Amino acid sequence: MKKLMMIAAMMIAAISANAQNEVGQITLKPTVGMNIATMTKMDDSKVRVGLIAGAEAEYGVAESFGISAGVLYSMQGVKFKESVSGVDVTETMKLDYINIPILAQYYPIKGLAIKAGIQPGFKVSAKLSEKATSGNATYTDSEKLDGVKAFQFAIPVGLSYEYQNFVLDARYNIYVTKAFKEGDSRHSVFSITLGYKFAL
Repeated sequence: MKKLMMIAAMMIAAISANAQNEVGQITLKPTVGMNIATMTKMDDSKVRVGLIAGAEAEYGVAESFGISAGVLYSMQGVKFKESVSGVDVTETMKLDYINIPILAQYYPIKGLAIKAGIQPGFKVSAKLSEKATSGNATYTDSEKLDGVKAFQFAIPVGLSYEYQNFVLDARYNIYVTKAFKEGDSRHSVFSITLGYKFAL
């Protein structure tokens, strides 16, 4: 029994050691993936699937704890679809941002990170795109969308798993600020990314 307990203790110690980060090490992670974005308080809206790409750096504060900061280009917004007199119309609010996530990352086991933090975001583009289709005919138009706030603030929470330097990350961004100067609508964004992590 004592031997079994000693073996179990050694295995737990080995797992814990493998879960630890190198204290003081800085890593860089280029990343790319997709957003599944929508907006609150917009009836009959559909998700907009868009690109998210950029890079994040992490500093190993302790053996199972790190702090990361990044710069990400994020395509957000929402879609509306309707059919009027045989014409299919799709309107897309294309709201794109530069987001700066600052996250605390806790590693309970090797490769797995639980993360949460803050994320300021800055608008780079706001357009309303329209596509109308009737039979084989298609009409498209795009115009600048006014009334969109230049600054956004979110609380990102999520998980990631690292295997042989590749990192699969899933996070949900809870938006604190309103998206527009008028109204109460806010962004709601789920992101899935794949990155490659290496030490500097």
